[in-house]
Amino acid sequence: MSSEGAQQDDNGGAEDGDRTVRVVLVDDHRMFRTGVQAEIGQTERTRVEVVGEAADVDQAITVITATRPEVVLLDVHLPGGGGAEVLRRSATMMADPERPVRFLALSVSDAAEDVIGVIRGGARGYVTKTITGTDLVKAIFRVADGDAVFSPRLAGFVLDAFASTDAPPIDEDMDRLTQREREVLRMIARGYAYKEVAKQLFISVKTVESHVSAVLRKLQLSNRHELTRWAAARRLV
Repeated sequence: MSSEGAQQDDNGGAEDGDRTVRVVLVDDHRMFRTGVQAEIGQTERTRVEVVGEAADVDQAITVITATRPEVVLLDVHLPGGGGAEVLRRSATMMADPERPVRFLALSVSDAAEDVIGVIRGGARGYVTKTITGTDLVKAIFRVADGDAVFSPRLAGFVLDAFASTDAPPIDEDMDRLTQREREVLRMIARGYAYKEVAKQLFISVKTVESHVSAVLRKLQLSNRHELTRWAAARRLV
């Protein structure tokens, strides 16, 4: 952790006097928001105050505008246009020299295009939902201080992307899929069982099955083995 960030104790609490960082949670899964609130929202211990929540793009803009938090924890895939749309519509607040709103992406996805997309949109960092509560509090304080924070393997995506002047190629097949279908595709291709995918994405097994069927139909594939080969050929796994 950089010397400029708030120091943390072993329980995830900040040791930065009475300073409190105000946070908004943006995620379309209510159970996940509840879990994050339980992990980081004990203000006396963590010095993080959750001042608002939102489940889609329009709600996010309304809540962020009303509360002007220091940090927004932002899911990449949201109804209404995704995290990138929230960032686009928050550009003025991010650029405010006196009270900038800073964004930290918190997503189940570790796909390069998702990471690069939100960083190009103005997010200060990207961590996956496997992060511990203690580390998430540390990341929040660092982003509030203006630092950039990434889960270890994701930093390489950003370095590679910004070292190249070439725009990423357009994949017409992937463009046929929704964001949720892409998430399910990657997890199935990596060998996750339907129950595991459902648990990770906070959806039902039947919903996973529906997404897999849609992916196979759109990509004109017959089964998950073909799907895995298709994903591997595009380096999605």
